[in-house]
Amino acid sequence: MSESANEKPRKRRGDRFDATRVRELDGMHVIIPRIFPNRCDNEAFIEVLLDITNLEEWRAKKNEGIEEFPYSLFHCVVTAALKVLYLRPLMNRFICKGVMYQRDECTAAFTVKKKFADDGEEGLAFLHSKPDWTIDDVHEEIRRQVYHVRVKDAGDASMDAINSISKLPNFVMSFITWACRKLDQSGKVPRSLIATDPYYSSVLLSNVGSIKLDSGYHHLGSWGTNSFFILMGERKKRPFFNEDGTYEMRESLQLGITIDERLADGYYYSKTIRLMKKLVECPELLERPLAEEVEY
Repeated sequence: MSESANEKPRKRRGDRFDATRVRELDGMHVIIPRIFPNRCDNEAFIEVLLDITNLEEWRAKKNEGIEEFPYSLFHCVVTAALKVLYLRPLMNRFICKGVMYQRDECTAAFTVKKKFADDGEEGLAFLHSKPDWTIDDVHEEIRRQVYHVRVKDAGDASMDAINSISKLPNFVMSFITWACRKLDQSGKVPRSLIATDPYYSSVLLSNVGSIKLDSGYHHLGSWGTNSFFILMGERKKRPFFNEDGTYEMRESLQLGITIDERLADGYYYSKTIRLMKKLVECPELLERPLAEEVEY
């Protein structure tokens, strides 16, 4: 790996607590963030169709003898996304106030529905990965956090803060949210407030397939630093065409990926999508360390 997204270099003036300022950039990547300063105005959306025939066979073997919390498609996609962050470090950058930063960690976040009902509350899961993690480590960390949210019905720092602020008088709440926006723009929001905030993660994922929806577009947010969003749709049989025009119906999974196009160019994103596809369609690669190189 030419550049590790998990290294924590010594901080210098202009760096943030969670990231290092990128100081060597070409003119285009210096000027564009200042001309187009808002993340939401710079979204690029990509749909990716994955053949998960091999993945489903691999999961069936992996889950033999496992009765509780088996390996799911979601666990595989989360692992693939984290591995992409290590091997394609520009995907682990963000822009704040026109300045490019490289995150100190590769993190993934998602919401956890405490129960599948209209009135079911949500909790937040936030994974701080390590370079030597494999899918087994990702699976165990997700299991631990889902258990924490669903079984223990425990809160988390970000949700607890939101719930507390929402109960304050309106004028107080307005002042606090205004102050938080100002702190967010300068990268000085209290760490305890955003400890599990998914909009401060490297990649934010949502498994809408679990509620019987197809993947699609999801916006990035102007709050936080998240610049890489993956929407995972429902598993379906779809036609895959051969060169001679014939086709086969195969198990498939569609991802909707939203990125901040200011971070890299189209060629870089194309190779990133190719890597993501390779990792999901060749699941044995997910059993290797996240930071281990892959040919694709």
